[in-house]
Amino acid sequence: MTQTTPITKTDFHFSGQTSAYFGKVRDMYTIGEDLMVAVVSDRISAFDAIISNGVPFKGQVLNGVASIFLDAVSDIVPTWKIATPDPNVTIGYRCEPIRLEMVIRGYLTGHANREYISGKRTLCGSPMPEGLKEHDPFPTPIITPAAKAAEGHDQDITPAEILSQGIVTPEIYAELERVTRALFARGTEIAASKGLILVDTKYEFGMRNGKIMLIDEIHTPDSSRYFYAEGYAERQAARIPQKQLSKEFVREWLISENFMGLEGQTQPVITKDFMSQISMRYIELFEKITGTEFNCETSNSPLKRIEKNVEEWLKNKA
Repeated sequence: MTQTTPITKTDFHFSGQTSAYFGKVRDMYTIGEDLMVAVVSDRISAFDAIISNGVPFKGQVLNGVASIFLDAVSDIVPTWKIATPDPNVTIGYRCEPIRLEMVIRGYLTGHANREYISGKRTLCGSPMPEGLKEHDPFPTPIITPAAKAAEGHDQDITPAEILSQGIVTPEIYAELERVTRALFARGTEIAASKGLILVDTKYEFGMRNGKIMLIDEIHTPDSSRYFYAEGYAERQAARIPQKQLSKEFVREWLISENFMGLEGQTQPVITKDFMSQISMRYIELFEKITGTEFNCETSNSPLKRIEKNVEEWLKNKA
């Protein structure tokens, strides 16, 4: 399974395009006043740094999982999605982004565990009980928001700081928390039906016509962490690492290579073999969480394919 040309950079000029924004993974193109075209690249980021190599099929996996889950939660909160005219593209409504990531954690894993072993017992104002070990569940999932940074690392932030800085009103923040818990509950239920545990995830929201809308991706391996449910208890009892599907193993590899995105650190080069492992992990999660086979779209000219599919959709909509 080989995609000869991973998508690492885009520079489209779609009909009616008014602006473009290039993110770590997604490139966002504004069409007119009310539409956004999200092109999901094969770039991979960790510790807020873009890894130089493109991961084959990663963009298709992220876009496919996000598309399915956006539909699966549309009864909980309106979503920005309108259509997916290409395996790497979602078209949706333009929203005013809320400069927060609503992170919710069901287990002491990843960043929460790193903070915990450093001695902290609160994270973003949420208490973390004594006596936990890595990958233990919290009594109740905790919400640990992060403030979106224009550059560099997003920053942990407490609800009190969110309100004091006027990022959102108390009423909107309360609704963000309610929706975040409802989305996590839905994601947990769907994951359990596939033999997985949704460990933690993040949601991003925007405002459109005065209403909160779910934007960006949801429950993908970039935004979420999954454990295999089978054997979870046994692995915890034996204090051995959990079998997981996420990009945490990429972070762990980078840490082992002394890279956490900090000043003065040199980004290691990911080998072709390890890049293939990353690709297969993403495909495995797609098939596991969706219960469907991953049908890869191979192309030597994926950018031409994307341009053609988006332009056809825009023409038909007009």
